[in-house]
Amino acid sequence: MAPKAGVIKRRSLEPVVRDTTMQPKAIAHPADGRLFNGASEQFVDTAKDAGIERSQSYARLGKHGEHKAACYAHATQFQRMRREIRQLRTWLGRVIRDVQHKAQAMPEALKTKLEIARRLHAQRREDKHKLYALHAPEVECLAKGKARTPYEFGVKVSVAVTAKEGLVVGMRSMPGNLCDGHTVDRQLEQVEILTDVRPKIAVVDRGYRGAHAACGTRLLVSHTRRLPRSLKKLFKRRQAIEPVIGHMKTDGLLNHDWLKGALGGAMHALLCGAGYNLRMILAHLRVLYCALAARITLAIMLTTGATSPHRAPA
Repeated sequence: MAPKAGVIKRRSLEPVVRDTTMQPKAIAHPADGRLFNGASEQFVDTAKDAGIERSQSYARLGKHGEHKAACYAHATQFQRMRREIRQLRTWLGRVIRDVQHKAQAMPEALKTKLEIARRLHAQRREDKHKLYALHAPEVECLAKGKARTPYEFGVKVSVAVTAKEGLVVGMRSMPGNLCDGHTVDRQLEQVEILTDVRPKIAVVDRGYRGAHAACGTRLLVSHTRRLPRSLKKLFKRRQAIEPVIGHMKTDGLLNHDWLKGALGGAMHALLCGAGYNLRMILAHLRVLYCALAARITLAIMLTTGATSPHRAPA
């Protein structure tokens, strides 16, 4: 739509600017007490639906322990907080073992809850690929180096925009907590699929140092020296992707992913990029419409001899 509307030209698709950002999932902050008690409650409810009754479900004790752990954390009494969390972990382990002993044939829903409960019970603080949300096991923890948000929970998203106009030509989620250099080939593949044009130059930041594109696209890393004047001028457009990401997070709901699963995260990222392009195209058409209306009004004024568009001649 953008080339047909005159927003961009075809040759503008050859140089692109790339960067990565974080797409946070709509989850609560992962507190251990809440996770252990929530997993125990969900596992017990699913077992009841499957016809497995337990003599002790720890429903009342679990809520009380979760509340006490949160109060101790707020009061910076971390030894008492860890004691309550250890107790909640013990109760979760008892529930898992009891249901396993009583279950003859587990339905699929109970197997899923059992896998999540086992994963949560076995993980420790120093482990990687931890479970941060019961309803979204695919959530990852990323540290982007921001002072206001040291850690964000979601999935990394790679963004590609045109260097001149800032139109989004690539928007792809990158699960697995990859470094920026390992996302180059997958992002350029999507750009070529969506635009039918293989980018010749990709302007990137220093997080892509040492990376090479398998398709032959040249990566221009910022702060590179001894370049011709035309490429130095192109370097100045690298920061153009930052306001694009900012507008997508504030106006395009990229800051909260409400869709379920890894597939939902990929769809949400793609729809945020499409929404930004639609807003950009509509703004361009709005300017053209206003210019056309002004020309028509001026032509009518010159034809009729009116001095004002609101005042007809006598």
